[in-house]
Amino acid sequence: MTDNTAFPKEVSLPSQAERSSRAQAVQQRERGMYRLSTLGEMTGGIVHDFRNLLAIIESGLRLAESKADHPESVRDYIAAAREGVNRGVELTSQLLTFANYKKLDLRARDLNELINSFKPILKYGTGTKVRIRLVLGSDVPNCGLDPSLFAAALLNLVLNARDSMPCGGEISVLTERFVQTDIAISEPPPGTYACLRVKDQGCGMDPDLLQKVLDPFFTTKGENGTGMGLAQVHATIQLVGGYLRIASERGSGTTVDLLFPSI
Repeated sequence: MTDNTAFPKEVSLPSQAERSSRAQAVQQRERGMYRLSTLGEMTGGIVHDFRNLLAIIESGLRLAESKADHPESVRDYIAAAREGVNRGVELTSQLLTFANYKKLDLRARDLNELINSFKPILKYGTGTKVRIRLVLGSDVPNCGLDPSLFAAALLNLVLNARDSMPCGGEISVLTERFVQTDIAISEPPPGTYACLRVKDQGCGMDPDLLQKVLDPFFTTKGENGTGMGLAQVHATIQLVGGYLRIASERGSGTTVDLLFPSI
């Protein structure tokens, strides 16, 4: 009598090394997908920043043409346009830094010096209807910043403030030392910070709108907006371990605080 009972074949289980290799491959694919998704969002933000800079360059060149009979003014306008070109070159390095896994240029820097170096861009970028008022504190601590990322963030805040005042007005850019001592507040935690404040006299926002302004691609400007301005600012401040606060009231304007941990 023949026994036709089928015995199961011996199953070869993967070794520990094989399991580890497979897990690493899965993790690598997940990291790649996440990085690709983040790169897409970052690209949208940089396109938004480039559009801001191109508008400033165009404004500087247009003003230079209109003042052809005043060489001193022409030189100032061309200098502002050239500064816009330089900022554009720095923006391209952000994509290369991210794509090539390079570190950002984070070093202890003077917040006031960075803002002063950016004054021509702020002046010509906001137009003739808007005044820029700088109030820079004398005891602001140094903080870790990447110059190109900071410049893009400041420009976004100032241009958002400008757009909220179609009839013109004043934008205040202030710096100060901020010390958090209240342990009951989670953000920011206790410590010393360099605070950058951008305050406008615009239309302001109601609470429902205020909750959405940091969402990528959310915009109140219709086809004229990308929804990446404040999202880019938020990403920048998180990258350096800082905090963003927004206060706004309909009809009274908006105030944005960026808090950078002191070094």
